[in-house]
Amino acid sequence: MDIKSKIILIYGPTASGKSNFAIKLARKINGEIINADSMQVYKEFKILTARPKIKEYKNIKHHLYGFLSVKKDFSTGNWLKLTLKKINEIKNRKKAPIVVGGTGLYFKALIEGLVKIPNIPIKFRNKIRKDHKNIGQKNFHKKLVKLDPLVKNKIKLTDVQRTLRAYEVKLFTKKSIYEWFKNTRSKYKKEEFFKIYIDYPRKELLEKIYTRVIKMIKTGAEKEVKNFLKLKIGQNKTSNKVIGINEIRDFIEKKSSLSELTEKISIKTRQYAKRQATWARGQMFDWQKVNSKDLGKFLKKI
Repeated sequence: MDIKSKIILIYGPTASGKSNFAIKLARKINGEIINADSMQVYKEFKILTARPKIKEYKNIKHHLYGFLSVKKDFSTGNWLKLTLKKINEIKNRKKAPIVVGGTGLYFKALIEGLVKIPNIPIKFRNKIRKDHKNIGQKNFHKKLVKLDPLVKNKIKLTDVQRTLRAYEVKLFTKKSIYEWFKNTRSKYKKEEFFKIYIDYPRKELLEKIYTRVIKMIKTGAEKEVKNFLKLKIGQNKTSNKVIGINEIRDFIEKKSSLSELTEKISIKTRQYAKRQATWARGQMFDWQKVNSKDLGKFLKKI
């Protein structure tokens, strides 16, 4: 199996061993690793985001890990721009780019391209959200379908975020979001990618998540959150999405016990892992599915 000339993509649920597998693969094929986890970009959150430790790098170059302040927002577009640059640099060094992470939207943008919709003014967006709040999701969804018939049967009645996005795009640009999608192209051809999805048995994954949460708490997750809270980051910043911030804040404020804290973070992480698996089933049907127990065998075939 010759994959050295490809752009290798590795996706899997949180705690599935993606990072460790990527390092082993990079050592074997002379590769460099690019982060595709939206929360591991933040330098202030090393423990809570389970960012790979430098001592685990095994002299393999890692890119886009812990380089950004939690004070700054980071979009899929930001990630794609940096990643395309890194892939080009790695290829110029005659090495194999290995993109690894659990943020499905990042991989979708890399494979299919990113929709170049014009920036919509915040005042315009807030006005739409106010209207949505006043009439409710059900009525707003009807309003969307009337405004943009192309979204009918494509956006679920319960999907608030996509409903709002489709509405603001149509109203502001006079063009359906699905028309924008049609004109989207990736920089690379599909055959230039080699896509691996790590499938981890559900029961074992849940146990691994619980063990990892305990380790996070013991090794300094509380301190990370305390330092984060001192910065008084606005709730609109993307760094607030790091799993564990709210739960640890409650623990610090004596609103929950240590056992409750552990359970709450574990539940949130399990829910996230389930969403990742759901994304994979719906979006990654053409990826090579490898059971976590067979990763060693897979490496030997390369």
